[in-house]
Amino acid sequence: MIIEWRKSTRSDDYGNCIELAALPDAIAIRDSKAPDTGHLTLTPRAFARLLAHARQAGSSH
Repeated sequence: MIIEWRKSTRSDDYGNCIELAALPDAIAIRDSKAPDTGHLTLTPRAFARLLAHARQAGSSH
């Protein structure tokens, strides 16, 4: 299976970003500065909760 990684649109000029890949039943997340160190795999439901938490944390700053 070929995995297509997409870089975050929120990435900055310093390389502080993540990449995402849609897998058949999951979402993969990796650090774009260190793509060979592995990735985190989440179910779509867990990924949605992660995004909701990140948005909530971002809006409190």
